[in-house]
Amino acid sequence: MTINNLQQIEEVNTLLNNAYSGRTSNLPESIAFTKKALFLSKEIENKSLIGKSLNQLSLFYMITSDFKKSNQYSQEAIIYFEAIQDERGIADAKYNIGSVHYKTDNYHEGLIYLKEALRIYKKYDDFESQSKVEKAIGTVYEYIGDPANAFSAYKCAVRNARKTGNLNLESNVFNNLSGLLLKRQKPSVAMKMIEHAIVLKKQTGDIRGLAFAIYGRGKIFLNLGDFKNAEIDFLDAIDNHNKVVEIMGACMAYNKLGKLHYQSNQFKKAKKAVKRGLLLSGSYNILMAKIKGYHLLYRIFKDENNIPKSFEYLELYLKEKEAIMNTQTQQVMENYNLINKMNVLESEALLQKERQKVIEKKNQDELEAVKLKQEFLSVMSHEIRTPLNAITTIISILDDQVRDENKSLIKSLQFASDNLIHIVNNVLDFTKLDSKKTTLEIDSTNLYELSNKIIDLHLNVAKTKGLGLVLNSAIPKDRNYLLDQTKLSQILSNLIGNAIKFTEKGQVSFNLELVEEDPQFDTIQVSIKDTGEGISKQDISKIFLSFSQIKPVMTREQGGTGLGLAIVKKLVELHNSNIQVKSEMQEGSDFYFTLKLERSSKAVLKEKPIYRQLKNKTVLLAEDTLMNAVLIKKILSKWGVTTAHAANGIEAVSLAEKKKFDFILMDLHMPELNGIDATRRIRTSGNLNEKTPVFAITADVMTTKDNETSQLFNKVLWKPLDIDKLYAALSQETSPNTNSGIKCLDSA
Repeated sequence: MTINNLQQIEEVNTLLNNAYSGRTSNLPESIAFTKKALFLSKEIENKSLIGKSLNQLSLFYMITSDFKKSNQYSQEAIIYFEAIQDERGIADAKYNIGSVHYKTDNYHEGLIYLKEALRIYKKYDDFESQSKVEKAIGTVYEYIGDPANAFSAYKCAVRNARKTGNLNLESNVFNNLSGLLLKRQKPSVAMKMIEHAIVLKKQTGDIRGLAFAIYGRGKIFLNLGDFKNAEIDFLDAIDNHNKVVEIMGACMAYNKLGKLHYQSNQFKKAKKAVKRGLLLSGSYNILMAKIKGYHLLYRIFKDENNIPKSFEYLELYLKEKEAIMNTQTQQVMENYNLINKMNVLESEALLQKERQKVIEKKNQDELEAVKLKQEFLSVMSHEIRTPLNAITTIISILDDQVRDENKSLIKSLQFASDNLIHIVNNVLDFTKLDSKKTTLEIDSTNLYELSNKIIDLHLNVAKTKGLGLVLNSAIPKDRNYLLDQTKLSQILSNLIGNAIKFTEKGQVSFNLELVEEDPQFDTIQVSIKDTGEGISKQDISKIFLSFSQIKPVMTREQGGTGLGLAIVKKLVELHNSNIQVKSEMQEGSDFYFTLKLERSSKAVLKEKPIYRQLKNKTVLLAEDTLMNAVLIKKILSKWGVTTAHAANGIEAVSLAEKKKFDFILMDLHMPELNGIDATRRIRTSGNLNEKTPVFAITADVMTTKDNETSQLFNKVLWKPLDIDKLYAALSQETSPNTNSGIKCLDSA
């Protein structure tokens, strides 16, 4: 957004505020201000301000009784507010439309719009808007002869006006209440209310509102037979209404003035006042004012014995009355259910607010639970993966020392270790909130070789139980596929492990059937079949639920977390497939699914890197687990790197202040001072290693690129350490083409 746009937005808001505050004293100027605001809003294409400008114009034209324009602007405003999903803007527009309807005697349609606006205002606790709508709803109920509901609406309107301290709104409602009490033949109480309203209007300077209040007092004087004071008030009201171009108010005052003159037998003055009112009500189609005017003229001419004129106005009166009654009857029939529905919606809105409070409390509790869950996951991740780091590092060291037949043992150990690491990772990932973001990491893999490795991994366990474990593969041995080796291994290992666990005699078979093949893809059915105890029909629906155990914990012989099959289900679905099972009690189970895999060329074996680039470099290693520190130092020494070890963050900061290093390897979870705080201190101005590349080493799966780590560290290296990734990270920083600054995080 440009500075110019911001200035225009500020100008529009100023225009709208000035127009609204000045509406009670100079309405034409308010309309001019708002039109300018609308023009500027459209120039900068600000839908919110366009809608606000249109709504304000609608309100002002409603005050001038130009109901056609008022309705037009409100309907247009709704289009803009719906586009930006601004419910309160829509409510403002519906309030205007509802007000236009009831002021043109379309009471039931008006009630529907007003109640819808009220429902939205209640949703947002907008008490000021609630008050003005409730006052309008009370007016409608009063017009259609429902004083009980009118009084209830006015009472709510006063309460909400007082909540916001809005004296204008409060006085408006007291004005209406006084009229309602007058109809109930309680003029003294009505007078107290209207006098209070007049005092409030004088305090606020609302000329238009004051005119209505003075008119209301005039009605009470007329009811009491005090024609002199009544005439003064009606003339005063007309004068003020004309000043602010309040047509409807002027029509009402002219009619009452005519009635006053009629009751005091001043027929000439009465006709003159009523005809002035009719001239205005006819021009602006204010039906109720016209009907009252025609009826009063009928009575005046009748009392003057002017029968032709009397019948003329009687016919006009009956014609308008019949038209409005037919319209109202039709509307009642059409809208009765809708009005009842709006009443129900209003009640539901109150219930919804209560529900929302309950939901917010529940959400707060859930946030606390999520926080605890994440903290637990962080600790468990660190505690499980840290010892795994020692295992994988030892394997890496042994790989360079063993020869001949022992080489195959190391490879098997490496495969088992890698599988264990990935299983731990996936189990931890299963509980993370963003687990749905897991994706397949595709690489060219020989499925036959992978299947044999998985068989070898479980063979000893099967032999110990006296079980056969066989691979039946119809897949060509030299065929490679693009697949996620880790996730497929986890699926198969879980299924084979479960089959062995729940089988006491016979065998477990791992079957690969080539169902369909074309030049690019193969469809393969994978099946793990056992001769075990089987699963009952009622238990089959439970086995894929997380933490589900078919047998009671205290009686089952087999171990496990109950996560295995839940993870399998999610991982199979990730492959766009579904895990299915067929089982017979005491005969065994068959878990199967299909995979559509793309064939690929043979995978290229990675050559072991020649570690030369890091010779004579120095590393500060901050690691609190001694075994891990020893192993990492041993790896680094093979590359010709000299390592200084710090057992905690405080030692790391101290060493960094005394000597310049080429790299710093910083464990994040350490006693006394954690790795993040230690790095923050090292990065401070004046430290010898302020610009030294720092690599975070962590087993915490909750560490993400959104954390502070992305700002402090050049890279994050995950435990268990991948030796090749460690070398690549360090050697990249020594390359002359390396860009300075913080690097992106590696994926876990």
